[in-house]
Amino acid sequence: MSKLKSEFFYQVRYGLPVWLVMLLCAWMPDFSPAIKLRGFLVAIFLPGRPKNLTIGRDVTLLSLNRLNIGSDVYLAKGVWVNAIGGVTISDEVVIAPYVVMSSNNHGFKNDSVKQGGAHPEPIYIGRGTWLASHSVIAAGVKVESGNLIAANSVVTKSTSKNGVYAGVPAVKVKDRIDNPSSIQSKHDVELR
Repeated sequence: MSKLKSEFFYQVRYGLPVWLVMLLCAWMPDFSPAIKLRGFLVAIFLPGRPKNLTIGRDVTLLSLNRLNIGSDVYLAKGVWVNAIGGVTISDEVVIAPYVVMSSNNHGFKNDSVKQGGAHPEPIYIGRGTWLASHSVIAAGVKVESGNLIAANSVVTKSTSKNGVYAGVPAVKVKDRIDNPSSIQSKHDVELR
């Protein structure tokens, strides 16, 4: 299939429908019914049709045909994902505002990034992981299950399970321990 035909098929099957859903839902505030509706409508056009996907406003998803999302995933406002090298987000992952995941590194040729082409590598985010605000996941990284990636961290190397990672570049700072709470929504909090 020629590049033009491939691009046309991609845009008709993935790009334009998701763009249209995001455009039509852009006016809705980020409250529970809106993020559920936005996620439900976008999931219709994603590979595997993820269940219980919730999506905030201003989310950018590129190379949708190479993006695999599990069940019960939340993508907060401003998340940016380039899945050209393949991105897998497992079940029950929470991705906070303005997280960036790029499964592509640029190359250089003749002292220019413009001529250098691309080096795509997959990204994997394990079950139950929380990527805190403004964190970055680089191409080729496997974030194992149960991790907390701290705000503003840049993950350049794969992680082990159940860790807290922080810094630039991110390093393991401690083991993550379970700390369950009975509070599941803002309505569970008593005013004092």
